[in-house]
Amino acid sequence: MTAKQVIPYRACWLAVVLASIVVALGAYTRLSDAGLGCPDWPGCYGFAIVPHSYEHMVLAAERFPGVPVESAKGWAEMVHRYAAGGLGVLICYLAAVGLSRNDPRYPRWHSLVLLCMVLLQAMFGMWTVTLKLWPQVVTMHLLGGVSLLTLLFLLLLRLRTLMHVRTALSAQVASPLLESDISLRWLRGLAWAALFMLIIQVALGGWTSSNYAAMACPDFPTCQQQWWPVTMDIGHGMNVLQHVGPNYLGGQLTGPGRVAIHVLHRVGALLVSGGVIVLVVLLWRARVQAMAVTLGAMLVMQVCLGVANVFWQFPIFLALAHNTGAALLMLTLVSVLYYLYRLRQL
Repeated sequence: MTAKQVIPYRACWLAVVLASIVVALGAYTRLSDAGLGCPDWPGCYGFAIVPHSYEHMVLAAERFPGVPVESAKGWAEMVHRYAAGGLGVLICYLAAVGLSRNDPRYPRWHSLVLLCMVLLQAMFGMWTVTLKLWPQVVTMHLLGGVSLLTLLFLLLLRLRTLMHVRTALSAQVASPLLESDISLRWLRGLAWAALFMLIIQVALGGWTSSNYAAMACPDFPTCQQQWWPVTMDIGHGMNVLQHVGPNYLGGQLTGPGRVAIHVLHRVGALLVSGGVIVLVVLLWRARVQAMAVTLGAMLVMQVCLGVANVFWQFPIFLALAHNTGAALLMLTLVSVLYYLYRLRQL
């Protein structure tokens, strides 16, 4: 391996780690109600850092009357922005490397798509603040963050393949699965279906969070002591045409709308769990135990975190772990799909 191969690979590794941190910081900012800790963008009350001196506090009060400085929330927001800026620099480097490579095997377009996505994410970050946590934008910002992390991870896998580094997992997958009686086409199709359902579920989770519907069902497995609450209003809860203008900190939906969102998120969790369990069983039968165990463990962890959040009334550390678990489950599914498609090349 030459430096020309290793440096982009290591840069991509760093980008994946940093993207994971950015996603976690974004979740913490949202869960700690710090999304408007800085009422402007990209600065904070017009400064590059959170105002702290007396003079800066006076200027902040003049620029944004009626919006007092809350240092803890401001720093939560700004640290998230600093980390996102660093991630943007790394992705710009990866895109520049892609443009400079003449090797047709190099995933050039992949790195350019990442560059476009990080620019779009920056815009969503701005709109999250300027539109005062409008749920549609907050949900898209969350989805964009997870998508960016997933595409970075996929780029890492492709760069690893380009360097001809065959991991133990890929070597272990190659022969047993191809020799089994499980159709590779069926496995791929089911993995795609599970991934699609998971994307919808992540979007529902973002919608639940952005509309402050997590506490709408304080019990489990029922919701307000009912399996299917008669008072919930699905039309109100899933209305994506909410007006732009009011401050959405704390949410604007009524109780029945929030209950509907929470219940639908639970239904989505059941569907995703069913799809992933079937995939795990088929992978196990195909004698790919490492993949099956890893994917199954990620699913069990995520379900347990979701249930624990309800029982302990959504403490921030558990809610943050639940967000992180969703991203890990997504990356695991993408890994499964990648190796299922790599089989024909191994």
